[in-house]
Amino acid sequence: ALLSNGLRERVTLRVDGGVRTGRDVAISAMLGAEEFGFGTIAMIAEGCVMARVCHLNTCPVGVTSQKENLRKKFPGTPEHVVNFFNFVAEEVRQLMA
Repeated sequence: ALLSNGLRERVTLRVDGGVRTGRDVAISAMLGAEEFGFGTIAMIAEGCVMARVCHLNTCPVGVTSQKENLRKKFPGTPEHVVNFFNFVAEEVRQLMA
């Protein structure tokens, strides 16, 4: 519909939600996506255990907590997230090869 109406150049297609692997990125790109949103999986790469108590300030690993004793438990580092995205990029490269 965007192409037939001459609107494709005026929009940026962004895929978000459920993007977890390089395969997901490759399929999205083949369907025309230009931007990719990684939400939950980036949090998991950093150490989130998906306890679903973020809003209660009682995060068991200290990701979302403001309490100092819980924040000390936080295992994540920025390198964990960078490493995850490097693996995703490598998987995309392998699929394209």
